[in-house]
Amino acid sequence: MAKIEASIPKGTRDFAPEVLVRREYIFDTIKKVFRKYGYQPLETPAMENLNVLTGKYGEEGDRLIFKILNSGDFLSKVKGDLGSQTSASLTSQISEKALRYDLTVPFARFVSKYHSTLPMPFKRYQIQPVWRADNPQNGRFREFFQCDADVVGTDSLIYEAELTALYLETFQKLGIRDAVVLINNRKILTGIAELIGMPDKLTEICVAIDKLDKIGEDAVKAEMDRRGIEPAKTDQIFEILNFQGNREEKLAYLKTKFENCPTGLTGVKEMEEVFSYLNSLLSNQNGILFDLSLARGLDYYTGTIFEVKCPSVKIGSLGGGGRYADLTGIFGVKDMPGVGISFGADRIYLVMEEKGLFQNIPLESTQILVVNFSEATTAASLAALATLRAANIASEIYPTPGKLPRQFKYADRKNIPWTLIIGEDEMKSGNCMLKNMSSGEQSTCKLDHVIRMVSL
Repeated sequence: MAKIEASIPKGTRDFAPEVLVRREYIFDTIKKVFRKYGYQPLETPAMENLNVLTGKYGEEGDRLIFKILNSGDFLSKVKGDLGSQTSASLTSQISEKALRYDLTVPFARFVSKYHSTLPMPFKRYQIQPVWRADNPQNGRFREFFQCDADVVGTDSLIYEAELTALYLETFQKLGIRDAVVLINNRKILTGIAELIGMPDKLTEICVAIDKLDKIGEDAVKAEMDRRGIEPAKTDQIFEILNFQGNREEKLAYLKTKFENCPTGLTGVKEMEEVFSYLNSLLSNQNGILFDLSLARGLDYYTGTIFEVKCPSVKIGSLGGGGRYADLTGIFGVKDMPGVGISFGADRIYLVMEEKGLFQNIPLESTQILVVNFSEATTAASLAALATLRAANIASEIYPTPGKLPRQFKYADRKNIPWTLIIGEDEMKSGNCMLKNMSSGEQSTCKLDHVIRMVSL
């Protein structure tokens, strides 16, 4: 048999136990805040029907969807000559399913299917992997987890304020205290497109602006030029985007600019309402920035949009989201507005690692290793193991009797803080020997004392 290289696809990763402990810490922290704010758990399949996903993420997003070939002889149903077909026409014939690109569209599909049985507004959180056929780089993977929280069935802007507060609280609990929540409104961007007389170019404008922090202003202007937005119009756009001032000054400036633009004024009014709710929810709003250049390139956002950045680390956004007016309408369920946010768990991990925030998180999963001293003491050691587990102490036994240094080395490699030894003398006296693997200290005591001490 030919040797197979033990490699994995580019943009994916294996996770060793010590990494998973840290990832689970992130997930558990996020889940606790989700539940605190009244969100319920939900899961959807890894794959969706292709037509459920396409047309929801814009032209660039659609290209990044991982398609799944139909089962069996997928070429047998292709019509016409293969060589004369475009990739788009061929894909529709050989692929009916795809890996999910995000969690929002599958959530919309779920709500559409079960809306008659759900409490409205319906608040859910979802933590699952998604897949994108992207170019892998630092902080960008082809397989990664998203942690979403969404509310559907209401157009109340209270939830925009709530999700902003949720973001801030979660990053504080994770120790990323310099995280900044950027907030804007797509109606403001629509107002800008209308103001320059190019409302039909809104998508192109937003896609270009969304790259501003990645490629810079000059490159964005060049892209707008390629997309048919002349330089004079682009200058008008950046005159607004680059306006400097605090929250109130920006709102006042926009009111002047949008004097004859109802859509833009509506966006300003919505932002004023969100900020009013935030004033009641949060006494400290230093981590919130009203950013006029925030665009979010996805097509389905219609109102407030969010993005989280960590200025002290050179990495992409740690989260994002926004309001959508009628995402379920494409599934036949009208008038189902919603708003949601997402945490980028993989990038959060990289930031926490760079900041040294995992240092105080215990890596051990097993608390006590019961040493297998000899065949004569194995039964007594197993009985002690059962007692420890009955007391909800994570414990394990070394599988075979052997030299103690080998068993201690095993405990060290697994970051197990305690070893428990029952030799023949201990078995006769009803005691055990407990060793602290960090200090090397040993003490002889009863098993119930071990349980009390380790449970502290």
